[in-house]
Amino acid sequence: MKILLAVDGSEISTRAVKHAIALNKALSKPLQVVLANVDEPLLQRVAVTMGAKAVERYHAENAEAMCRDARRMLKRAGIAFEEEIHVGDVPDTLLKIARKHRVDQIVMGSHGSGPFRGMFLGSVSAKVISNTSVPVTIVR
Repeated sequence: MKILLAVDGSEISTRAVKHAIALNKALSKPLQVVLANVDEPLLQRVAVTMGAKAVERYHAENAEAMCRDARRMLKRAGIAFEEEIHVGDVPDTLLKIARKHRVDQIVMGSHGSGPFRGMFLGSVSAKVISNTSVPVTIVR
């Protein structure tokens, strides 16, 4: 089974990694994991002020920070993975990565949103779920 494991460095994405590790233990064949991180682009005026090299460094540092724990956990569990690091609209980019790799499932965390935080999915999760044909596991 090939999964897209979306991470953002949060405690909730750490839970998603733990879920993927548990799923790997439950399966007879090892998971194929695509570890994905998508960083939102900076506002145009901020990017222009910073300059191209500084923006590139900013996104590289963000990706490193957001993926560090997930990489460490997957390596410790003996799960091989490939990485997809991008800058762009998060749900759209995750969906493109999922299609590119022809994943069987997407695993991601949800922070929730709105005044009834515990009752609703976050906007990223909701958009991914509503625009894919593969199963999505949301970890909270």
